[in-house]
Amino acid sequence: MLAVCGLESLDQLYDHLPEDTLLKRGLAIPPGLSEYEITDYFNARGRESGPGLPSFLGAGVYRHYRPVLCDVVVSRGEFLTSYTPYQAEIAQGTLTTIFEFQSMVCQLTGMEVANASMYDGSTAVPEAAMMALRITGRDRFLVARSVHPEYREVLDTNARNSRLHVETFGYDASTGALDLTDLEAKVDDKTACVIVQSPNFFGVIENLKTAAEIAHKYGALLVMVFTEAVSLGLLEPPREADIVVGEMQSFAISPSYGGPFAGIIATKEKYIRQIPGRLVGETKDADGNRAFCLTLSTREQHIRREKATSNICTNQALIALMATVFMSVYGKEGLRELALQNVAKARYLSEGLALPFSGRFFNEFVVKTGAKTPTEINQSLLERGVVGGYDLGKAYPEMEGCLLLCATEMAKRGEMDMVKEALR
Repeated sequence: MLAVCGLESLDQLYDHLPEDTLLKRGLAIPPGLSEYEITDYFNARGRESGPGLPSFLGAGVYRHYRPVLCDVVVSRGEFLTSYTPYQAEIAQGTLTTIFEFQSMVCQLTGMEVANASMYDGSTAVPEAAMMALRITGRDRFLVARSVHPEYREVLDTNARNSRLHVETFGYDASTGALDLTDLEAKVDDKTACVIVQSPNFFGVIENLKTAAEIAHKYGALLVMVFTEAVSLGLLEPPREADIVVGEMQSFAISPSYGGPFAGIIATKEKYIRQIPGRLVGETKDADGNRAFCLTLSTREQHIRREKATSNICTNQALIALMATVFMSVYGKEGLRELALQNVAKARYLSEGLALPFSGRFFNEFVVKTGAKTPTEINQSLLERGVVGGYDLGKAYPEMEGCLLLCATEMAKRGEMDMVKEALR
């Protein structure tokens, strides 16, 4: 190759570059390892991070039991290697699973239509806001401070680059729920939507009906966010909302250091043409048999690209399939029983602890740590082989000295007693 270029060495190839951009030494990396040495290396690193440790850390990512059947199904070659199901003739299996996912999401949320999934819960929030912009023609968004702080950061980034206006309203310092007085004071006829989360970031279950009434009085939409999907097995579906977005990680998707996850977006049928991404619809083939195909995919690389509702051009099909299998395995009664177990474990863990909020909670709640800091509490627990909670002072300066704890069905009595002892 050098000869063809008329050069004699690699040094000549780089002659045109400034001297200070050239690396004259070897790369500062260790020599190569064999496959079994690499395996040993990563196993050792994994042991350092404590795999399988009992965990009381939630804050948007939850440790639930993953039925073995989920991995059995998603590992099948038809799903693991499948591409975008444009050709319905050879993709009925994938299209069927997406259709079932959409249908189950509608049952969970009380909405009439859902898409094939989103990247994750955080990216679904700005997509819902953009839906509200298209529907109402307004560019002001009101978001509760009790919405997951990282979700709000993603919304702020999207809004800043789209020249949209995001404002926040507060939470009640005694209950941890929405400050409805603050909401009513800030919502107006220029507000596109009000974005709330239930259970909120503090674990408190919100009064969605009143929030919806306030938003609708001014012609704004209500967007309901959830991060803990298991709660939908017990709580009333958020039918008062106009758009529901959330994260399905709790449904057989491992924490995986933060992803990949699968988000959802669901809405009322009258807004179906404003929903982003792709939808799978039911139809009939040439012989009259039930069949499925992509439909209403108003995406930027399709024919009517000027009608695109979003630059989201794909979905988390494989990850969403895990959630679909999970919902199929548990069923309605099983999901309800799972949710009840979460409530019972969280109630036991909270007994005798100093709770700053009086609002009802699902499987997550805030506790005051007292004389010790949250960092000290978590370090003490880690030394005993337990992962503690989330230090709320990181995202909420006014809540310094407060810890967000989560107890799922995976929590054992002895482990919970250890946490309570550390906090006392």
